[in-house]
Amino acid sequence: MPIELLPSIMFAIFAVGYTPGPANLYALACVLKYGRKRALRMWQGELVGFWIAVSVLALLTHFLGDVLGEYVRWLKYLGSVYMLWLAWKMYHRADVGEGDAKECSFASGMVVQLTNAKMMLFDLTAFSVYVLPYSNRLSDLFVVAALLTIAGPGGNLVWLLAGSFLRKFFVEYMKQINIVMSLLLALCAVYIII
Repeated sequence: MPIELLPSIMFAIFAVGYTPGPANLYALACVLKYGRKRALRMWQGELVGFWIAVSVLALLTHFLGDVLGEYVRWLKYLGSVYMLWLAWKMYHRADVGEGDAKECSFASGMVVQLTNAKMMLFDLTAFSVYVLPYSNRLSDLFVVAALLTIAGPGGNLVWLLAGSFLRKFFVEYMKQINIVMSLLLALCAVYIII
């Protein structure tokens, strides 16, 4: 990737990574319900899940290149279904601190990232716009993958920490927050399909 494209990719990273999406909303929901310590453990799962997904996508991009393009569109349907399921689960959540420990765990964070269509589509787009026109070297793909960490796990951590600071306020209105976040996830699912 030419260095001249760095401002462009950084703008895209912040625009995509810090706007509502499944992993960001899940991080926020976990910290609001279970607190910072448990949510940070879930975030570690999001980080690992992100790196597994972005590494697989970099390898696929490297080895399959343009052939992969026609199948990418199917990811959005899988991701949308998963987001609708997350929205339903969020809407039917128990009160603060109650519920199944699996809801906010390392494994759940990993699953959220491994099925995050927004993240996968953005990563593939970044590879195809910022790397493939200039190089097909695996090392170049992983340089951009490292930058994409700012968007994925970086954005998730910002949402988690913001939720941690606002938790006292949100605990009082948890049911309303769950409804709003469920609706936002459902809108994300519809947006990805459209």
